[in-house]
Amino acid sequence: MILNKLKALGMATVLALAGIGLSACKDDSNNQQANVPAASSNMQFTIVSGSENEPLKPILDRFAATQGATIKFISKGSVDIMLDLEQGKSIDADAVWPAANMWLALGDKQRVVKHAQSIYRTPVVLAVKKSKAEKLGWVGKDVKVADILRAAKSGQLRFMMSSATQSNSGSSAYFGFLYAFAGSPEVLTLEDLDKPTVQTQIKSILGTVDRTAGSSNWVKDLFLKQYMYYDAMVNYEALAIETNQELVQRNQEPLYLVYPVDGLSIADSPLGYVSKGDAAKEAFFQKLQEYLLSEPVQNELLSIGRRTGFGGNVTKADPKIFNPAWGIDINKTLVPINMPAADVIHKGLTLYQVAFRKPSITALVIDYSGSMQGNPENQLEIAIDGLLNQQIAAQQFLQASPDDVTIVVPFSGSPWAHKVVKGNSPTELTSLSEWVRALSANGGTDIYAPVVTAMEEIKKIPGWEDYSVSVILMTDGRSDGSFQQMKDRIAALNMTGVPIYSILFGDASRNQLDAIADWSNARVFDGKKDLIKAFRQAKGYN
Repeated sequence: MILNKLKALGMATVLALAGIGLSACKDDSNNQQANVPAASSNMQFTIVSGSENEPLKPILDRFAATQGATIKFISKGSVDIMLDLEQGKSIDADAVWPAANMWLALGDKQRVVKHAQSIYRTPVVLAVKKSKAEKLGWVGKDVKVADILRAAKSGQLRFMMSSATQSNSGSSAYFGFLYAFAGSPEVLTLEDLDKPTVQTQIKSILGTVDRTAGSSNWVKDLFLKQYMYYDAMVNYEALAIETNQELVQRNQEPLYLVYPVDGLSIADSPLGYVSKGDAAKEAFFQKLQEYLLSEPVQNELLSIGRRTGFGGNVTKADPKIFNPAWGIDINKTLVPINMPAADVIHKGLTLYQVAFRKPSITALVIDYSGSMQGNPENQLEIAIDGLLNQQIAAQQFLQASPDDVTIVVPFSGSPWAHKVVKGNSPTELTSLSEWVRALSANGGTDIYAPVVTAMEEIKKIPGWEDYSVSVILMTDGRSDGSFQQMKDRIAALNMTGVPIYSILFGDASRNQLDAIADWSNARVFDGKKDLIKAFRQAKGYN
């Protein structure tokens, strides 16, 4: 399905990801605003956006207040936005705001997106603690991707980045790496992806990524939370600036921004209207877009670390924001890579998922207590099948690799018999899904003991420390058992660094799940409205 979309796009799509600030979905109605009805009061307007735009919500709310309207802001990753757009006019959004035009073009096969324009631009950088950058000899120097690989492989650089198949910042960095390892060709080709040297180097650098996630903003938050344990993160320049502002407030060492000279990508942040025949909403959108592109707001965006104007002009930027001490040279012209053709992008993302990324161990700890009987149990089984059925998983770029390990631990008042599948055999993973479907819900709820069981199974995997490891806990009830006992037992296993992601469903206690997520440096996903999507989002963090 996605492959057909990609093949139809060609180079026009590609240039967008490199930061060419052109509309992905142009039409001839841009100059007809005067003929469109004014937005009505009490309107609710929904925008689905990349998480990097969350700091801009006050600007949106300010505009909405002047129109007597409300803007509902929903954060989603690039793949989610693309998949939502496949629904055409059925998409539950009035506008979409991904990090790059590519995701609009990939998903909008029914051509429902209108008036798409770039609101700002931001490069994808490696943000490194200043002292570490100095030690590596990177301050004031051009840094290449090979330099980053050398530092990471030697153990001098511990860094995190978002998933290349779930987040635009991860995708942009990944293709920058590939471009550099291929010898900086004019454009990356299918043949380049097959070169042994390219494959060896990309696996090497991705193998050094210590922590990954499905959201750029969450990577920033996690880096701040675990500041003492990491040297750097791959992220947007804008989010690196926000990180430094918080670090300065905390009297901690800020980050030095590295712009890989042979592998730089720039996100162009297009905002597009989803046309459903509502003239009032279209009028509201055009006013909103005009507002965001107005000089005062563009200056405001510049003041919070977003590059504005054609090509991302920052020559008038406040040096306290685009701080030279942080490695930001406002007079330097940034040259992004030329992104490849659509079929190369697809193959590159598929190879990332099944061959290049660090292998993962995922333990699915799933609630089969009595309250799950009926429709909740049916939803759960569909969600699990969506992860284990490799044909379905491939549509979300979540398929397993030959080195992955999948563990399923069902539970109610205590852990049940569990199963482990090593590798990505479709037959074995389908059999695992069928095994889950054969289970029947009954009993009480204890979320803590099965998490320990999952940890014990993970530790049995030889070399488990070299995997990307996570536990995904799903529950629909309030738990018995002891949180403290769970922590003590995990500490005794020396596995306190393993994140425990939780999926909230039914009457589950948010407080209990938040406590687990906070303790394990993970997060909670809300599955009450869409359990299938929640499981997919959680898996995207591994």
